[in-house]
Amino acid sequence: MTVHVGDRIRIESGRAGQSGRAGLVEEVLSERPQRLRVRWEDWRTSIFAPAAGVARFEPAASPRGRKRPTA
Repeated sequence: MTVHVGDRIRIESGRAGQSGRAGLVEEVLSERPQRLRVRWEDWRTSIFAPAAGVARFEPAASPRGRKRPTA
């Protein structure tokens, strides 16, 4: 999946009893391997390299309802 600046990211916890994390993609540093700069809900920022099946991405709302081009 192609990730864009402004997309929402949600990470599910791998441990029982721990909540997941959610944030906003601020920068795509690398496509392959994927490296993202993410601002998390607690306002901390980190560079994140998602493993297969760990992260879910929600596309950012495009301006004026236009569809974003697909890569």
